[in-house]
Amino acid sequence: MNPLRTVGGRLSLALAVVVLGALAVVWVALVPTLERRLVAGRLAELAASVRATARDAARTFPSQDFVDEAAQESGARVVYFQPLQLGPHPVLGDEFDSAKLTVADPVARDSVALRAELHPGVIERGRVSRRDNDYAEAAIADTAGNVLLFSAPLHSTLEDVDLVRARLLWSGLIGLTVALVAGLAAASVFARRIRRLERAADRIASGDFANPVVDRGHDELGELADAFDRMRLRLAGLDDARREFIANASHELRTPIFSLGGFLELLRDEELDERTRSEFLDTAAEQVNRLSKLAADLLDLSRLDAGPMRLDSEPLELAAVAADLGEELAPLARRRGHTLEVVVESEGVGFADRARVLQVGRALVDNALLHTPSGTHVRIVARGPALAIEDDGQGIPAEYHEQVFARFSRLEGSRASGTGLGLAIARELATRMGGALELESRPGHTVFTVRLPVFSRENEAVATVG
Repeated sequence: MNPLRTVGGRLSLALAVVVLGALAVVWVALVPTLERRLVAGRLAELAASVRATARDAARTFPSQDFVDEAAQESGARVVYFQPLQLGPHPVLGDEFDSAKLTVADPVARDSVALRAELHPGVIERGRVSRRDNDYAEAAIADTAGNVLLFSAPLHSTLEDVDLVRARLLWSGLIGLTVALVAGLAAASVFARRIRRLERAADRIASGDFANPVVDRGHDELGELADAFDRMRLRLAGLDDARREFIANASHELRTPIFSLGGFLELLRDEELDERTRSEFLDTAAEQVNRLSKLAADLLDLSRLDAGPMRLDSEPLELAAVAADLGEELAPLARRRGHTLEVVVESEGVGFADRARVLQVGRALVDNALLHTPSGTHVRIVARGPALAIEDDGQGIPAEYHEQVFARFSRLEGSRASGTGLGLAIARELATRMGGALELESRPGHTVFTVRLPVFSRENEAVATVG
């Protein structure tokens, strides 16, 4: 693998770029500034010296001894010029020179001295080059055109700058090396942690949920590992639910199928009397109805699990819904030995899918008729924008209130019939319609309440998609 395509390689490269960038900034900001300040400082010293020497020259006639003494005090070359030609293009001749050089020396054409000649009484300063050497110079001219020039080589000053430049370069290279080594070390640790997460992701993808995802770091990778572990637990729970669902669905399908098979074998016996044959046919029909209901519930469950489902919401009078449920389920209640009553406590208009509300109501009434003793009184109550199914059965203990809404869930001691899916589907449908399904129970009184959104002008034209 290309090292630059790895996290470690990229992290090391990023550190190197940061160090090089910092070095470049320091180089650009420090070296030229340092050089300018050192040269400016030397020029300021020469300017001070030329000012003091010019005052002395005004009180006495300059001589060779005068310029030699001034050169010794200032540490610079001192030249006293007399004008050979005045005007806009002056020509100077060096009368006295502490360096004891001839007029052929380029200093006779010195730009700083010539500028001073054009501006008497003003100290001119500048950096000049002669014979591949740099000099800091300051000069002043008197009213007669005589020019006093101080010239100091910048060799030692520029050596200091070169020394700083060299040390900065070496320091940068050392820092770059340290950054690369530290970056590779840190990247190696970082990459190992990423590889551990990668292996954990592969395990989870292959269905191995046993081993936890652990990373003891307190950074983003540690948070990612915690998220992976939460995902592992969630997927493990979903996998367990899937296995349990398949096992329960298989059991629910197998029981009526085996029962039907047994009855069909018995019905082949021609010696059965008509009464027994009729009982077997009725029982077989019940098993077919049970299979049909299970198939319908499984289809509804698969639709809910598949994601959003279309719900055609409309204004809904709950009193009319309660009346329809009572009329539809009264024969079933009589067959099971229950009394079914419809009560309208208060009028109310909800906003929901009528067919789905009826489906939820059927599931709740069927649950009450199925899991309460014969003779239990069941009431369908319209209570504003809510529909309640009440019964005076044995009640449901508080610790089982959530369990009754689980898929294929049956409480201990309850009748082993039904699919165990009705309440789970009813709650999911109520939630998809923007409402809720609530349970209140105590011994002798149980209430399942479907609360629906209240109809208003704002939602009149809205089609709810759950």
